[in-house]
Amino acid sequence: MVHSGKLVWQILRIVCGFIAGVLAAGLFLSWGLFQAAGPDQDPVAFAAMLGTGLVTASVLGSLAFVPAAVAIVLAEGLAWRGIIYHLAAAGLIALGLWTLGDETMATGPRPGTSVALAAGFLGGLVYWLIAGRSSGQWRSEKPERPEMKTDS
Repeated sequence: MVHSGKLVWQILRIVCGFIAGVLAAGLFLSWGLFQAAGPDQDPVAFAAMLGTGLVTASVLGSLAFVPAAVAIVLAEGLAWRGIIYHLAAAGLIALGLWTLGDETMATGPRPGTSVALAAGFLGGLVYWLIAGRSSGQWRSEKPERPEMKTDS
């Protein structure tokens, strides 16, 4: 049985979790590229890092949307709430995107694979914190039948 109020809140958490996870991964990648210390030391580099992070997040979100949707539907349908599932799914998606169209994987992982995996794991962690911990909880349990009482 589906509890519609819980379902609406879970869908809202899923959308916010996906966006926040992609933003975290994009900002992580751009922070590594720019290595900006903070807005006090170099405000131009910090602003460039934030802008690049937002653009990177939008690209990552568009590329990861379909595989992430499949992983989310599986987690919701089977009520998989574990952090390991969400980290592994996001890591596999990140690895898949990183190796997309690369023929050199036969010789070994390409440079930057560990950074791409770390970004995926971070995105998966952020998603899990927002929506993954409550996967499948929108389904209400069947009400138990009251036991028949017999008076002796």
